[in-house]
Amino acid sequence: MRFPETLGSQVSFTAIDFETADDGMDSACAVGLVRVDKGIIRERVVRLIRPPRPSFRNTDIHGISWEDVIGEPCFSKVWGEIQYLLDGTDMLVAHNARFDRTVLQACLQSSGLEVPDIPFSCTMKLARRVWRLYPTSLPDVCRYLNIGLTHHDPLSDAEACARIMIAAMDHTSRQELME
Repeated sequence: MRFPETLGSQVSFTAIDFETADDGMDSACAVGLVRVDKGIIRERVVRLIRPPRPSFRNTDIHGISWEDVIGEPCFSKVWGEIQYLLDGTDMLVAHNARFDRTVLQACLQSSGLEVPDIPFSCTMKLARRVWRLYPTSLPDVCRYLNIGLTHHDPLSDAEACARIMIAAMDHTSRQELME
């Protein structure tokens, strides 16, 4: 079922992407966020984060090392700078949202901060439902939709998620976006 193109004008969301230092879900070392209001990208933010441990096992994936983040603020300070991007949003959006939701929850809990009550939407699942795509890795979906991507750059990944969601708004209902 196709819904009016005005759906995009009714939805506000923030796309989010974390990179982690190691297998610990509280080891965020970078975050990218893209705020979208009424179908238009309004703001882009990327921050490096000093994780709680200097063990970096994922540098080969994202290129971030302990030396890159040693002088950066810890998660609680970064959260204080970026949480305004969630104000008034209908949802958070991520590709493989279970991962980013778990990282956000673990970082907030280990920092003694409250987890916001905002639903997540997964662009990986959305791509399967809306376009019947398989496989649905972020590079695969971006290639299908002709969206530029520098994979594992947190801002590029977050912006790609935002653009996938914007594209999906023309093909699905508000409720389906948030499933």
